[in-house]
Amino acid sequence: MSNDDILVGLDIGTSKICAVIAEIPETGGIDILGVGVAPSNGLRKGVVINIEATLRSVSAAIERAENMAGREVSHVITGISGAHIEGLNSRGVVAVTSKDREIGMIDVERVMDAAKAVVLPMDRELIHVIPQEFIVDDQRGVKDPIDMIGVRLEAEAHLITGSVTAAQNLLKCVNRAGFKVDEIALDVLVASQAVLSRDEMELGTMLIDIGGGTTDVILYKNGAPLYTNVVPVGGAEVTSDLSIMLQTPMDTMEEIKLTSGCCYAPMLEGDDSEIIIPGVGGRPPIAADRLTLCEYIQPRMTEIFSMVRDKVEHEAHFTRWQNLGGGIVLTGGGALLQGAAELAGDIFSVPVRIGLPHGIGGLTPEFQRPDLASAVGLILHRAKKMISEGVDESRGFETSRKKGTRFESLKKWFKNFIE
Repeated sequence: MSNDDILVGLDIGTSKICAVIAEIPETGGIDILGVGVAPSNGLRKGVVINIEATLRSVSAAIERAENMAGREVSHVITGISGAHIEGLNSRGVVAVTSKDREIGMIDVERVMDAAKAVVLPMDRELIHVIPQEFIVDDQRGVKDPIDMIGVRLEAEAHLITGSVTAAQNLLKCVNRAGFKVDEIALDVLVASQAVLSRDEMELGTMLIDIGGGTTDVILYKNGAPLYTNVVPVGGAEVTSDLSIMLQTPMDTMEEIKLTSGCCYAPMLEGDDSEIIIPGVGGRPPIAADRLTLCEYIQPRMTEIFSMVRDKVEHEAHFTRWQNLGGGIVLTGGGALLQGAAELAGDIFSVPVRIGLPHGIGGLTPEFQRPDLASAVGLILHRAKKMISEGVDESRGFETSRKKGTRFESLKKWFKNFIE
């Protein structure tokens, strides 16, 4: 089987880089073949600050995924994040030009072009343009206006923008590592495709992706993104607090945080177990109980969730959290911290769950983790785009759309997946 039959998701984060290799089998669907994770040493707050260190980390992650999959890759889909990411809502209006007033694909393209015709600074670019709903002659709530009859067509869209230089530096790292980037996509957007159901998006759900350097937020309502933003604080600040308070290196505290840490004190009632923290510079090790660690961890996690809540309330003017029928979903490496869902539930007063990537073959329990959601989501995003745009001939996929081809099998599988 050739490399044209595989997809590679590359999630370049502040603390680690994840690469996932997936196969598109003849029978349809998507199967995970390999997963590679490497420490990330060249980013700060999701933005590249050291090209050489980042490309070495990228190479290491992809090499580990290749070794597991037994395949060599040359093309990747790369995720982007960082405090430079911003979302905004826009509207476009056009007149239906056909004689019979039947709305066609050309009309949809024109109204989407009008919706994305916003003035951006020279240093910013559009990353995604996502339709929220179409309005046909004041009839709201239309998801697909094709073949409808109307005089005026409007579109409300969610635009996601980012820094031009941040994207260029990301591309440069991957290209210098020897790989071609087919597409750049927003991490939190693709993560939502991997962990949220269609019902959750329709009812209203907020996804909080807690990474190492940033916490990304996307709010869904009526099946489409309503708000997107990034809080410039993440799990690395929690580790830093522990490192300072206990005078222990960051690497050691990161491991202790994940194995013994907790951010919700009520869960530790009656737990008097001790943790041995290695000494530094010849000093003897010290003992600390889990409640002491929680006293250092919980305030920072509370701050992160509170910053998310304040941003959404002030910028999206969204205060009725009880209207989130799908509740809140946590993903990213920070969601691995014990008590994260319980603490978020207290702060937002809505149901909270941990989001795990689902619905894809080959995802063994070992890899069904919230910190792999973005990498798996990149693969799903690319597969969805292949279906919406047709077969990508430049990558050598079959151009036949006859029943039974790989393309048709993938199309049927994805339709069942999102439903």
